[in-house]
Amino acid sequence: MIVRNLEAQTPFTTKDSSTIRSILDRANAPVANQSLAEARLPGGAATERHHHRLSEEFYFVLEGTGRMSVDEATREIGPGDAVLIPPGAWHTLEATSDLRFLCCCAPPYAHEDTYF
Repeated sequence: MIVRNLEAQTPFTTKDSSTIRSILDRANAPVANQSLAEARLPGGAATERHHHRLSEEFYFVLEGTGRMSVDEATREIGPGDAVLIPPGAWHTLEATSDLRFLCCCAPPYAHEDTYF
């Protein structure tokens, strides 16, 4: 059994400019098909518009509010909202207040799969 605690994970900045802490991924567990991370984006900040050729992503908002854009659609999001980002979909997230959310990627997140 593999158990990882969020507080024990070291934060890092992704290519799209969000700060994440990997909870379970290839770097800290024998993960093959997905990754789970906590992401934070301070109010007023935004991720750079990008896409992933391989990874399907789910965002699940824990705290704060934001404006999520996936391809041409934009929507306000907040606690309890889950967002599907299909592979190849251009997306960005603007935090309208300090935002904390979970991000699940399948296959696992990789810097090399982030395109601008």
